[in-house]
Amino acid sequence: MIKSLYDWVLRQAEKPHAAWILFFVALAEASVFPLPPDILLLPMAAARPDRAWRLAAICTLGSVVGGLIGYGIGMAAMATLGQWIVDTYHLQNAFAAFHDGFAKWGVWIIVAKGLTPIPFKLVTIASGVAGLNLAVFVAACAATRGARFFIVAGLMRRFGTPIRGFIEKHLGWVAIAVLLAVIAGFWLVLR
Repeated sequence: MIKSLYDWVLRQAEKPHAAWILFFVALAEASVFPLPPDILLLPMAAARPDRAWRLAAICTLGSVVGGLIGYGIGMAAMATLGQWIVDTYHLQNAFAAFHDGFAKWGVWIIVAKGLTPIPFKLVTIASGVAGLNLAVFVAACAATRGARFFIVAGLMRRFGTPIRGFIEKHLGWVAIAVLLAVIAGFWLVLR
């Protein structure tokens, strides 16, 4: 199943709508979706290292737009949609901790958490609830998410062919490592 999903992503990377899929996954991850866009960015950039920078920019833009949606949810709809998202992913304690962290650290919370596998929607929604300055929020999201995605793209651009070979040879282990990183992100948030 993992191999067929990987092959599907590689086939999609060649299609004209691939960038839109990546954009919407990045957008959704920053506001409501549980899986990071890296699961698409990695194989897409491995399939087309010549497009790695463009893919990272699309991923960054999608994440920032999704971050604005998450911020809006926190600012205007926390009692309804925001609470549903927090409850759905069992992030109540983590949300309270992030909210308290904003009072102490402000924008540095976004910078620190934007590079990790911690669910970014938690950061964006909490930023809206805390009323973090919108311009500062957008700049921090663009910087931290851009750094994350451009690091991935740079690695794929530089080592794309060997990394693609490694991924294809050890796909099961790579999939487990990605899954463990996502689980670790949720675990860090929930503890």
